[in-house]
Amino acid sequence: MREGREQETAWPSQFPGLTPDGPERAAERADARNMPVERRSGTAPGPGSGQLGRSIIAGLRARNWRTAIVMALDEEQAFGHGFLFLPVFLGAGALFWFSLPQTPGFSELALLICVFGMAAVLLRHSPGLRRSAAIFTFLFVAGMMLAAWETRRADTVMLDSPVTTRIQGRVVARETTDRGHWRYTVVLAETSDPVLKRPPERVTLLSRSREAPIAIGGGVEGRVRLSPPSGAALPGLNDFAFDSYFKGIGAVGYFYGKPKSVASPDSVAHGPMAAWRGKALERIAGWREAIGARIRATIGGDAGAIAAALVTAEERAISRPTVEALREAGLAHVLAISGLNMVLVAGTFLIGARTLLSLVPGLAHRFAIKKLAAVGALVMVFFYILISGGAVSAIRSWIMISIMLVAVLFDRPSISLRNVALSALVILVVTPSAVTGPGFQMSFAATLALVAGYGHWRERPSRDMLPITMRTRSLTLVGGFFGGLLLSSLIGGLSTMIYSAGHFHRLAAYGLIGNILAMPVISVLVMPFGLLAMLLMPFGLDYYPLLVMGQGLEWMIAIADLVSSWGGEVATGRVPQGAFLLIAAGGVLACLFRTWLALSGILVIVVGLFAGWSGETVRPVLAVAEDGRLVALIDHKAVASNRARPGDFVFSQWQRALRLEAHEKPVTRDDLGLDEPAEVAAAPDATGATRRHRPPFDPREARSALKKLVAEAPGGRFACVAKQWCAATTRQGWLIVTVEDARLVGAACDQADIVVTPVMLRFFACRSGALLLSGQSLRRTGAVEIYAAAADGGARPADKADMRVVQAQEQLQRPWARHRTYDWHSGTFDSTAAAE
Repeated sequence: MREGREQETAWPSQFPGLTPDGPERAAERADARNMPVERRSGTAPGPGSGQLGRSIIAGLRARNWRTAIVMALDEEQAFGHGFLFLPVFLGAGALFWFSLPQTPGFSELALLICVFGMAAVLLRHSPGLRRSAAIFTFLFVAGMMLAAWETRRADTVMLDSPVTTRIQGRVVARETTDRGHWRYTVVLAETSDPVLKRPPERVTLLSRSREAPIAIGGGVEGRVRLSPPSGAALPGLNDFAFDSYFKGIGAVGYFYGKPKSVASPDSVAHGPMAAWRGKALERIAGWREAIGARIRATIGGDAGAIAAALVTAEERAISRPTVEALREAGLAHVLAISGLNMVLVAGTFLIGARTLLSLVPGLAHRFAIKKLAAVGALVMVFFYILISGGAVSAIRSWIMISIMLVAVLFDRPSISLRNVALSALVILVVTPSAVTGPGFQMSFAATLALVAGYGHWRERPSRDMLPITMRTRSLTLVGGFFGGLLLSSLIGGLSTMIYSAGHFHRLAAYGLIGNILAMPVISVLVMPFGLLAMLLMPFGLDYYPLLVMGQGLEWMIAIADLVSSWGGEVATGRVPQGAFLLIAAGGVLACLFRTWLALSGILVIVVGLFAGWSGETVRPVLAVAEDGRLVALIDHKAVASNRARPGDFVFSQWQRALRLEAHEKPVTRDDLGLDEPAEVAAAPDATGATRRHRPPFDPREARSALKKLVAEAPGGRFACVAKQWCAATTRQGWLIVTVEDARLVGAACDQADIVVTPVMLRFFACRSGALLLSGQSLRRTGAVEIYAAAADGGARPADKADMRVVQAQEQLQRPWARHRTYDWHSGTFDSTAAAE
């Protein structure tokens, strides 16, 4: 215990004035080095008194607020806390760059880097505020530069529009789903029938064939349906095309029938280095797939699928009900290769190896066995990251735990805010795009809060008050375990709550209870025996450890089912962007500041909560998916769509983001459909092929049929004729018509106020003035929301002139969205698309 406590208080000697033993000691050392830290009388620490409490007392005794703020800032500087804000400003710069509607010039950013870099150098000896402002501004611009460089480095070719073609390529990864299907990641070598002018380099394809899968590294050929990665389901929601761009995935789709195994194409690799790298990645992917298959075969069921996900990050084999139960119980974070998994793996290996080494006679007296165990833990987490697929969350956690283990080798505190900041800096330099995702935000928010909370817990007043006896030591160990479990679950849940609401629009009301019940099982049975199984797997001795791991996972699933049965999921809806930023910034300030300035973070959080939840939820009248096939009419919390069974991927996001409840299906009225006109034989084209020609409907019959359909439509619901059109009327009196048959667009434009069709039309507007949302226009705008702005202060219903259209895509000139403006006929990008 004494040795561990001495290591806890170890401090970097190369940072003068940065001492962990309080402001009085910092003041004494500052006097010796002429540092601007004020000595405050009357703040001598009592037994176990906390640093934050002493700082608050010192602030209250100050003569005025300005003096108190200067004293607090000097104290923060004395403790070296300025370093903790470096990744904050670097990440803010990257986040700002990604949010811009257009891509700034690289030369302009380079010029700004030079200007603010010179300013930071010139002001390096200036008073604290000016020097800090120059450094933080430089970091902000540096974050923008890093984001620009990563975007240029990725340079992913995105498919411009859905297409059916024939592909040939090389399988570089594969993953099974819960239905027994296979999802392949394929590097394309060529396309045919038709040949794509801008073929993506890498695609993911689903095969529903039940036959033997194609091996990793093998060639594949087949007819496929390719589509661009989907954008945001609604304005402000997650843009999956952005994520795909930085993952290198240019298209998604599925095979028609069974894919054919062929010889691996030679044209996939570009150069010997790329070929070697590709072979290495394929070998690792083969190991990963074999390990996952062995685990699933040994354990079986959802427990086996979860066990494989904990090791290889292959989550698609887990059934949908189990995933939902884990999410509603607040245990979905267990599935990701995150900090929890890395800490449990590294911690288990570190403790186990140190214990075994201590049993060797004389070894502990000759070598630092803790450092030997730390080296072994470093090797273990390195192999863990290799077989985990290299996901962003896994790499982030690996960097963080590696820095902490390296700190052990150099006798530095492994659990410190400085290590958290250093790992964040490394990640932001390598992959600044990670700052936009929920994984990075939630992971570092939880880690930051836990480390800061650990620091305050270590300085609690009652730490050394109890006498040390065998009974009190046992009580301390048991109470510390369950108390630490409760506090860590509470701190982790509270720190990530805003990110869960902001990105996923829901919260697990009983997540704290779920984590308290499940974490002992995960910490004692699941991860330790999973680690033991991986160590014994090369020798074929992994069977029994996997059985113990599977039993622990069965208990975890039972806990998740129990907690989720209480119905504790809370739909939060979309969080206003301003409120989200305020709450997130307040949490960062509350954790990074050591003095009473941490209370400013609490104040910012309160302001953000008030801004986010004081206003009334405003819902659109109409929501349109980006492909034009799903349209929803919204009235308060009720929603009526033009599909009896809307696609869950988009519709579930609408329900959570808009807090929708009851779904009203459309009324089918096929008896009001138009009869198909007689076909007319078409003349052969230039190739000699004869294409089917469908004659147009009679305009008067079409208009008459639409009037009857509108008259039969119930209020606030769609009435539909299969494969032709649907009609509905809003509370504002707007007539909405969705068209599936392109021959009916003209009749719909003549009578409707809003016309929606997935057909790729060659025109963008109706002659009648009706709002037209076609597949071509939605390709540029993405998903659309239409709001009713009440005129005359709400005295009369809104008319067509009062429609407010909000589109999801506002960054058409950014690399991850530019494919929406590509015209495959001319092979050029439309430079006027952004203005339109």
